[in-house]
Amino acid sequence: MDYYQLLFATGAVVLAIYYYYTSIYNYWTNRGIPGPKPGPFLGNFWGIITRKYAVATAVKNWYHEFKHEPVFGIYEGKTPLLVINDLELVKDVLIRDFSLFTDRGFPLFDKIEPLTQHLFFLESERWKPLRSKLSPIFTSGKLKEMFPLVVECAGHLEKFLDRVADNGEPVECREMAAKFTTDVIGSCAFGISMNALEDEDSEFRKMGRQIFTPNFRHLTRDACRQFTPLLFKVIGKYLQSQDVDNFFIGLVRDTMQYREQNNVTRPDIINMLMELRKHPDKVDSIELTDTLLTAQAFVFFIAGFETSSSTMGHALYELAQHQDVQDKLRQEIRDTYKKNGGTLTYADIKEMKYMDKVFKETLRKYPILTMLTRQAMENYTFKGTKITIPKGMRIWVPVYGIQTDPDIYPEPEKFDPERFEDDAVAARHPMSFLPFGDGPRNCIGARFAHIQSKVGLTTIIRNHKIDVCEETRIPYEADERAFLLTLKVDKEFSISENLTTARRDDTDNQNAGRTRSVNCKIDCEIQPIPSFGRKA
Repeated sequence: MDYYQLLFATGAVVLAIYYYYTSIYNYWTNRGIPGPKPGPFLGNFWGIITRKYAVATAVKNWYHEFKHEPVFGIYEGKTPLLVINDLELVKDVLIRDFSLFTDRGFPLFDKIEPLTQHLFFLESERWKPLRSKLSPIFTSGKLKEMFPLVVECAGHLEKFLDRVADNGEPVECREMAAKFTTDVIGSCAFGISMNALEDEDSEFRKMGRQIFTPNFRHLTRDACRQFTPLLFKVIGKYLQSQDVDNFFIGLVRDTMQYREQNNVTRPDIINMLMELRKHPDKVDSIELTDTLLTAQAFVFFIAGFETSSSTMGHALYELAQHQDVQDKLRQEIRDTYKKNGGTLTYADIKEMKYMDKVFKETLRKYPILTMLTRQAMENYTFKGTKITIPKGMRIWVPVYGIQTDPDIYPEPEKFDPERFEDDAVAARHPMSFLPFGDGPRNCIGARFAHIQSKVGLTTIIRNHKIDVCEETRIPYEADERAFLLTLKVDKEFSISENLTTARRDDTDNQNAGRTRSVNCKIDCEIQPIPSFGRKA
């Protein structure tokens, strides 16, 4: 009898739990809002958590299933989220009614993850004063001051490519791009020569890999933080990488101390943070601890090297498959160098129209952040609808879905830089292109990302040819383990693309009537091979 009672009690508990987790999924149905069917416990995130598919894939598929609806609802665990498709409603959230959606809605655990107290994650109370004080570092004037530092790093990249051409060894192109952007961020943000292109054991490059290389510990940490925050408060410190935290906190503290003692001033992030610490009255609502200041430098490091290197990798991936686009871009680059006697200026980068089109089409097809998040600061009714959401509800803007919508971008899988002709851009809704977000909380470093990515691509394409080989992964598949949009990997700790180089005879090019740049000594063929660690 006791056995049957125990069995009955167990069954009742299981049924009660199941009923609870299924009944809560009536939130959107009761409000007449459609959405994909959720599963128990994890809602619509089963495939993402189990790594069946990437966040990017989910965002794209959900959007295309419900794109004719102004909004649709999903569940993150048992929490309802609203996804906005209608571009006018997107504009309301990001711009017109921004004051009601200032927060991104990410949970913050300052004591467990001290370096998450940065501009991307911070709640509005701390974000607003910090944003206003840090924005001047990315004005046109400051970027012009930084430009020689970016060009200096590009010179190291050129030497790296020449050395590879000389010895004929393969090189991973996304890793190469990551080393270049790490050097740029080191120089422009920290005033430090990181030497990632020359030093395989560069400490900064190691930190970058540690932050972004997916592994079981990271996946467990992210899932625990998002779905079981109470549990994360208890065990989160055991899932956090103390090496990364200690490295950057010590780096920023020691750099500031050195500059103060030696009266060093540079046009970079560290200098701006030092000015803030000297004048805390400018942000009187915030306690400017070493950790909070470090977090602002940290976000520029991770955003500056990872997003730009991924964009450069995606651009090379497409240029390898579209030789006509690559040749046209190379001609523009060489014409620019020829016009200025073999030099590159800040104005040149801004004036290269075709480069800008290639860069924007890359971001259109491969937005690194595939959705934007906001949180309602109070109850809100969307204009022209009867849809009302309560204070605290999180909202997604499905960037990847919008930018691959054939009704907005015909043949969206086609790589076509001409989509960004001025007339074509003017004919589209301004919210149809959101790789850096929009409104007051858009990406603070967008213009810097433009500059460093374009300088890097210019350096590579000017004297080198990109081509595919039998190993190239076509069609593109998103890495199901990565939060950001990256090419699917074949091995857990490998990079997305390999490059091999081979010399070409200058005489052949001259006989063919091709114009060469002033200092162009070789023209290399570089074959992107996204084999993730396998050598050609």
